[in-house]
Amino acid sequence: MKITVCIGSSCHIKGSRQVVEQLQYLVAFHNLNDRVELGGTFCLGKCQQGVCVTVDGELHSLSPDTVEDFFNTKVVPYV
Repeated sequence: MKITVCIGSSCHIKGSRQVVEQLQYLVAFHNLNDRVELGGTFCLGKCQQGVCVTVDGELHSLSPDTVEDFFNTKVVPYV
């Protein structure tokens, strides 16, 4: 599974660094380093939607407060 987080200026202001750090922690905590690839990208074109994250190409909008729920519902069941 590939998770890509926008690190462009708008998403950075909305917390993309914290989102990345939380995703790194959760991947390690669930021992999924060999099954989940984290990456960064610049603008995904949906700046108004918050921190843009794609999971295998599917776009999601996150904030630092929603990362854990997102991970438990959109990542863990599918790896």
